[in-house]
Amino acid sequence: MTALGKLLRTTAFQLTLVYLMIFILFAVSLLGYFALNTRRLITEQITQTVNTEISGLRDQYNQGGIRRLVILVDLRSRRPGSSLYLVTTATGEGLAGNVGSLEPGVLDHPGWLETNYRRLDAPEGSEHLALVRVVQLPGGFRLLVGRDLEERERLFDIIANAGQWSLALVIVLGLIGGFFVSRRVLKRVDAMTETAQTIMAGDLAGRLPVAGTGDELDRLADHLNAMLERIEALMRGLKEVSDNIAHDLKTPLTRLRNRCEEVLRGPAGDSDYRAALESTIAESDDLIRTFDALLMIARAESGQARDNMSEFDAAEIARDVGELYEPLADEKGLALKVEAQAAAPVRGNRELVSQALANLVDNAIKYARPDGKLNGAPTEILVKAGHDGEHIMLSVADRGPGIPEADRSRVVERFVRLEQSRSEPGSGLGLSLAAAVARLHGGQLRLEDNAPGLKSIIELPRVGPTGAG
Repeated sequence: MTALGKLLRTTAFQLTLVYLMIFILFAVSLLGYFALNTRRLITEQITQTVNTEISGLRDQYNQGGIRRLVILVDLRSRRPGSSLYLVTTATGEGLAGNVGSLEPGVLDHPGWLETNYRRLDAPEGSEHLALVRVVQLPGGFRLLVGRDLEERERLFDIIANAGQWSLALVIVLGLIGGFFVSRRVLKRVDAMTETAQTIMAGDLAGRLPVAGTGDELDRLADHLNAMLERIEALMRGLKEVSDNIAHDLKTPLTRLRNRCEEVLRGPAGDSDYRAALESTIAESDDLIRTFDALLMIARAESGQARDNMSEFDAAEIARDVGELYEPLADEKGLALKVEAQAAAPVRGNRELVSQALANLVDNAIKYARPDGKLNGAPTEILVKAGHDGEHIMLSVADRGPGIPEADRSRVVERFVRLEQSRSEPGSGLGLSLAAAVARLHGGQLRLEDNAPGLKSIIELPRVGPTGAG
């Protein structure tokens, strides 16, 4: 397709043509209305003047007869101007006036009409158009008074010509403006298309150009760029997940294989085989839990879990999770306390929110120190559900080693585990899942210093009236 063809097919050019046609239609209607009303006004002025003259001439006829009327018409006929006068007998013989010829039958039809005429002093063939009124006088005489319409027609032609030139100028300027606008829009669209082709070729770092005018194309480019940044982040995360899976799951799988191979090579009995199978099952369960966590994170980040959202009480979840993990905390010598008295209404996926809070409690139990005190503070884990304005806060505070502020943004990524965490079992997906669940519900995961220890907070939008608690 040629450049001109692409230009003519653009929406901007077609819209320009539509608006141009609408404007032309309105302009023609306005000019036509103006011209017709101007013509009507001139016609009304002529009829009013003619009626006044006829009334005066009729009075003169009634007072002085045909002789006075003929003298008066003869005097008025000699004056320069566009007025027409004619007095004839009943047979049509002219007695006075400045009209040399009329169309046949004009004098036989009293009233108003437009007719072609020739002045008495004009050469043959020089006919003009006039608006005349014919009146029949007593005695059979006929009186014709009228006005030449050349002035009216000339004014109408002037308006018509001005309208034609104006419309022609509007069409030319409209087409030029349409070409200019379409070319500008097409240039920006082509730039966007080129960037899109670059992105489709694999360069996810490409972004659509923004002109800075703040128009609809800039807004579209801003939204698409935000989408591209999100896609790039997801693809980068997918690559990191793939690398992390290959790295973090290779070790347990290798360990699983080596254990089975070791048992098969040695002179093992039934107890050895049983121990190997139990170890294999335990290792497999850990792998299954890792993949389940990855699937839950994928569900949360893709938004699929929005289909199962409902209203529930987050305080009830806090109590249930506390009751579930209290035996595990007691077994490790920790005090697990729950503060969730007031209702905390939330709309979301109950399963995912429960799992996210459970992950935070599980992390707190893993890393809290069971020696009874840390820097003089009792070793306890506090699970709390409460209000903070328009948000519901689900928090887990422990007295463990905490997380340095520099590492808090990194630990929410998949498979990221700090050096002090390597000695504890886990896959490094707990905080990542909690962060993904918070984002799914329009909230966020915050990691704060508990002085000492870590305070993990899931902030979710509250359902219902606002309040503090």
